[in-house]
Amino acid sequence: MAKGIEKSYDGVHALKGVGIEVEEGEVHALVGENGAGKSTLGKILAGVVRSDRGLIEVCGKPASFHTPLDAQRLGIGIIFQELDLFPNLTVGENMVIGNLSVRPGAFVRKAEVERFCRPWLLQVGLPRLPVSAMLGELQIAEVQLVAVARALSMNARVLVMDEPTSSLPDDAAANLFGLIRNLKEQGVAIIYVSHKMNEIFAISDRITVLRDGERVGTKRVQETGIDEVISMMVGRFLDVPPKGEKQSGEPVLEVRGLCTEKLKDVSFKLKAGEVLGIAGLVGAGRSELGAALFGLDRIVSGTIILKGKPYAPRSPKQAMRRGIGLLPEDRKLLGLCMQNSVRENSTLTVLDRLQTAGIVQRLKETKAIRAVHDKTRLKAPSFEVPVSGLSGGNQQKVLLAKWLLADPDVLFLDDPTRGIDIGAKHDVFDLIAAWAANGKGVLLVSSELPELLRCSDRILVLSEGRVAGIVHAASATQDEIMKMAAQGKHVASS
Repeated sequence: MAKGIEKSYDGVHALKGVGIEVEEGEVHALVGENGAGKSTLGKILAGVVRSDRGLIEVCGKPASFHTPLDAQRLGIGIIFQELDLFPNLTVGENMVIGNLSVRPGAFVRKAEVERFCRPWLLQVGLPRLPVSAMLGELQIAEVQLVAVARALSMNARVLVMDEPTSSLPDDAAANLFGLIRNLKEQGVAIIYVSHKMNEIFAISDRITVLRDGERVGTKRVQETGIDEVISMMVGRFLDVPPKGEKQSGEPVLEVRGLCTEKLKDVSFKLKAGEVLGIAGLVGAGRSELGAALFGLDRIVSGTIILKGKPYAPRSPKQAMRRGIGLLPEDRKLLGLCMQNSVRENSTLTVLDRLQTAGIVQRLKETKAIRAVHDKTRLKAPSFEVPVSGLSGGNQQKVLLAKWLLADPDVLFLDDPTRGIDIGAKHDVFDLIAAWAANGKGVLLVSSELPELLRCSDRILVLSEGRVAGIVHAASATQDEIMKMAAQGKHVASS
């Protein structure tokens, strides 16, 4: 239980007298827009951040945490939204380092690390992942599952899960939900932070809503609904307009028999004004398709026609010159310069347009930035603040602004709503629709099938690097897409 938790950063209140009570064997959801204070509260409860004032009790006794190890000793663990693992260490090393459940020793014994890690990796759905694999060589979804396995291995009695499914496809998320139900039966209390309303209502017992650092209220799941919770979160009703029929133009991109180290004989067409969703399980080749089109992965064979002309991508620079953009899955590692300002990140792709004799024209730059961030609805103190100080949703909007300014003909969006709140998601949906309405071709990857069905015109399903089929979003179902992705069943496109 926590009472009256206060936390400020440079005079800005992140939390204002927030309280939460979590019962044994309960999944207690913590929701709110980016910047509402959810992650800050979770970090305070797990000993990562110290509150300015307030009281924390564990099993009815006052507790004070100076480090995460202090919290771990009292049975509290955390899975971070922004994964805190070491890419230059192995899976096993990441799981045992700083883990009080591991017997200390002067030497690392590989056999003991294997014995310790294997049951937890099996639980999260990674039975064949080598404990000796370097974490930095894994896909982000696999890294997230390793983080979950590490947290479970600590045998916590209270577990804070901050966006644990943000990079997981539906099958891996379903596996995690099964683990959560098992933990509930064992009496483990879980504080579950997520922006995904379907998850919240599927696994939670109670929901606490934060807005602007304050607790708006707590509701039992049976006594409320999605619309009410969203209204509590954002202070307004978010309308979802019906998706009407639209006419797409001529093909802006045509891929025939594309083969890379991962992809095998991938073929499809993308029309001007069309949103083509990309679905598939972990390792299906979704991100690799974007990397190939953007000149990051070597193409072994196949033909690409871009705007009616042959296209053989050799580098991202060439791809951008030809009119292709890529918004990567990992915004921190691959998309943004975290210590640079909003201004510097937003104009990174168009500096040549904003300079004269090698000098960037600041007035011209400011005008361009203001125009795109009016569209993204960015919330930032100024354009000069580093993006590392923004919430996840606003960081993503800076990344989107970069491509709004670049204005490519084809834009590959790799999970653009990962880890952002419901209000920011609707802003991203509006941007995707606007891109398509302006005659651009959009390739949209998402780990959430409802998003693909909502935003896409057609959906390309990948399975083990191959095309399992292409379906029309208006008539497709989640079950149909999942079966295709899992079984590699081919459905002819039209």
